[in-house]
Amino acid sequence: MSSTLESKEHQALRAAVAALGQKYGREYLARTAREGGHPDELWADAARLGYLGVSIPEEYGGGGGGITELSLVLEELGAAGCPLLMMVVSPAICGTVIARFGTDAQKRTWLPGLADGTRTMAFGITEPDAGSNSHRITTTARRDGDEWVLTGRKVFISGVDIADATLIVGRTEDAKTGSLKPCLFIVPRDAPGFGRSVIDMELQAAEKQFELTLDEVRLPADALVGDEDAGLLQLFAGLNPERIMTAAFAIGMGRYALAKAVDYARTRQVWKQPIGAHQAIAHPLAAAHIDLELARLMMQKAAQLYDAGDDMGAGEAANMAKYAAGEACVKAVDQSVHTLGGNGLTREYGLASLITASRVARIAPVSREMILNFVSHQSLGLPKSY
Repeated sequence: MSSTLESKEHQALRAAVAALGQKYGREYLARTAREGGHPDELWADAARLGYLGVSIPEEYGGGGGGITELSLVLEELGAAGCPLLMMVVSPAICGTVIARFGTDAQKRTWLPGLADGTRTMAFGITEPDAGSNSHRITTTARRDGDEWVLTGRKVFISGVDIADATLIVGRTEDAKTGSLKPCLFIVPRDAPGFGRSVIDMELQAAEKQFELTLDEVRLPADALVGDEDAGLLQLFAGLNPERIMTAAFAIGMGRYALAKAVDYARTRQVWKQPIGAHQAIAHPLAAAHIDLELARLMMQKAAQLYDAGDDMGAGEAANMAKYAAGEACVKAVDQSVHTLGGNGLTREYGLASLITASRVARIAPVSREMILNFVSHQSLGLPKSY
């Protein structure tokens, strides 16, 4: 799938990443997940070739590109059957936030490692009692002399076991108003009082999900990322890339499933011609292809707006891209499994597990209903019900 909207450099990047993905493929990722391991070989190869750090500034060892390039990398790995979920978190959210708002010391400490894959960072915002309402976050950070003290809980946090640190969203008290405002803190994996427990998921993935506890976790003053008074701006600087990358994850997965179904429909013969000659098979696959292409267009728009510095425009487009990609992915996977019939449910063909995996893009990092709320209020100017 090439696009006239993309430069020759981007098309070359697609081809190069696709070649790396084909070297590993879905079986590699599935085997890694079954064995309880991590895709370390693919991660290291992607890092060595410069793909993980493509959006990190050049002065810190990155490619100097943007979310446009990073989302392209994740989409192509997904289309090859081996997407790296931690790309959404480590370079896209954490790398972007630190590059935009971190101190010089934080940039020097983290960005080179995030760029070359030797360090990873998780991201902790979701809480058990807050769900999609980030305004109900109860993890608090209070000053104690020269230190910060964090207390709270997080849930559904990816990859904490392999991450060197987690970028935690807490709330501090505004000295002027007394109200709580969001702030971002870098919490090292081995910080005293920082506990984690694995959540038992039906989803089979190499990246495990964790519940975190922060019990009076003491951090130095320089653990705070950016300005204490610019929390929301900094938070959404990370959340917009997260939505764009989730769209890339979903589009890649949808493309992978669709390619499997199309190949099967071309060759599977039950009557006189391949089943793909029948419109009841062909048309739903064509519709799935159209939906994936439309979702990709919105993802490209969102990424370009974000990279151009238009945070407001990118916020709307990123939410729309994530919504469209999640819906397109689920439809593509469902139709692909259905096209293969009984074979679609076998381990040999490797599509059945995507039925669960495809739902991730509908649910995380924000549900489709909350995106519809956002569009209702922000784009259409309709009143809130909450």
